[in-house]
Amino acid sequence: VQLQASGGGWVRTGGSLRLSCAASGSIFGINAMGWYRQAPGKQRELVAGITRGGMTIYSDSIEDRFTISRDNAKSTMYLQGNYLTPEDTAVYYCAADETADYSRDFRYWGQGTLVTVSS
Repeated sequence: VQLQASGGGWVRTGGSLRLSCAASGSIFGINAMGWYRQAPGKQRELVAGITRGGMTIYSDSIEDRFTISRDNAKSTMYLQGNYLTPEDTAVYYCAADETADYSRDFRYWGQGTLVTVSS
């Protein structure tokens, strides 16, 4: 399974962004997909996850500003972020797994895309 994240870049404080993650390869068995982020000097954290059936989870820290979605026909996952703050600055990674066990590291990871938020 290969994951390709895109859509990062510079965003003005209060602005929005949309990240995409395209999955390819042997994706038939993939259930959960998720977005993680790692800010400078901090541990990687789960931002949001979504199962093949559309069940979602979100980190408490994002305060309803992010929305995860998934198009199974296109094998693509999205993350819409609004009202971004400098605290959202991080490398965002997409990940996937055959299970929906968010308590452990997912099996497949993309390369990460940098999001920088500033005024």
